[in-house]
Amino acid sequence: MPAGSIRWRILASFLVIISVIFALTSTRLTEYVSGFLYEQRIRQDSLSVERLADTAAPLFASADEEGLRESLLRAGGELGGRLLVLDRDGKVQFDTWARLMGTRLVTGEVQRVLSGGETVSYGIHHTADEGWVAYCAAALTGGGGALLYVRDVAEMMASLDGVRRDLTAVFSLAAIAAVAAALIFSHVLTRPINRLTQTIRRMGEGDLSVRVPVKGSGEMRRLAESYNTMAAQLEALDRSRNQFVSDASHELKTPLTAMKSLLEDVLYQPSMPEETRTEFLSDVDREIDRLTGIINDLLTLTRMDNGRLEIHAEPLSLSEGVQETLHMLRPQAEKRGQKLLADIDEDIRIQGDPNKLSQVFWNLIENAIKYTPDGGTIEVRLRRRGNEAIFTVRDNGVGIPEEDLPHVFERFYRVDKARSRETGGTGLGLAIVKQLVNLHGGEVKVASVHGEGSVFTVILPAEAEG
Repeated sequence: MPAGSIRWRILASFLVIISVIFALTSTRLTEYVSGFLYEQRIRQDSLSVERLADTAAPLFASADEEGLRESLLRAGGELGGRLLVLDRDGKVQFDTWARLMGTRLVTGEVQRVLSGGETVSYGIHHTADEGWVAYCAAALTGGGGALLYVRDVAEMMASLDGVRRDLTAVFSLAAIAAVAAALIFSHVLTRPINRLTQTIRRMGEGDLSVRVPVKGSGEMRRLAESYNTMAAQLEALDRSRNQFVSDASHELKTPLTAMKSLLEDVLYQPSMPEETRTEFLSDVDREIDRLTGIINDLLTLTRMDNGRLEIHAEPLSLSEGVQETLHMLRPQAEKRGQKLLADIDEDIRIQGDPNKLSQVFWNLIENAIKYTPDGGTIEVRLRRRGNEAIFTVRDNGVGIPEEDLPHVFERFYRVDKARSRETGGTGLGLAIVKQLVNLHGGEVKVASVHGEGSVFTVILPAEAEG
């Protein structure tokens, strides 16, 4: 498991959290238990020593050594400790163990009592000779001096050590359980991430069909669904790209093959009649124009895909733009005996690129002319609808089969491939129209009945009326 993996980080986080909780809890519990034992010991010893000091004070003041001795020996046996009587200078006057008689004893507890600051003082000390001992000093009223009670508290300290060991054992087991839980939890949590990583790796190797199983709920489910959506889009984009390359290659190959065949005829038939030669070279010229058109359309689409096609928007009259396009295309329609009818609302203004919008109008009207039989009718209409400009081109031409309608704006898609090549189409015009309309914040739609004609509708945002 790599050190930088999510699973390792989860484990590390659990360990840090457990360690902090253990340290804080163990410290607090130890302090609580220690405080309870200390308070209990201090309270018991202080009360006992205070009562004994009250009893010993008159005996010490009256110099009743025998009475003092008997009283302290009996009390020492009952308390289970050592008792010492000190005068106001801190010199030991009596010791139940008879070891420090006449010795000056200086401890913090004794000093606090003799100085008059406290009536009872308690403390625990550790010495090399005696180990853990508790000192409890109480003032002798009347005659001055102090009574010092010394008791072995090794058992109490051992109990505290036992508590600490028990706490350490309990929290160690808790830490082990937490780590085990973290291992299971991190495995469950990172398993979908690992599956996603493996799927991404396979995708990076070129397999765009792989998907992540969608399981569970919450963020991981949404992540899997989002990834699968992205993968599907990438797969579709890859198919589209491959189809585009294939179609582009085919479209470019067709005029090149035709030109090669025509030029070979011209080259290898020196005796070809001049009229035939001129016809062949005219065909070559048309194929060159067609090839140029394909290349220009491909460059336009490429710039659109790369976001490099700029829209130079400016206030313009859409009505005038449609009229100009109709004026330029009307000779084509008249040449074929077609009626090109116009119904244009005046002064419809929008923010747009005049050249790009002119290309939209030109492609749609020219397509209607190409695919409408001689003598047919083409209606061009421009209307305002609220804050929208509605541009429609209706013809009574060959129409589009219902199954082909969803694909007419795809690149290189042709309803009738043979007829499209006869009319000189590149199969890219409608794809360019859709892109240009989208760049202007509009939409383009098509409706058609096969054999009866088609209607193309462009909806663009228009400026509010004056």
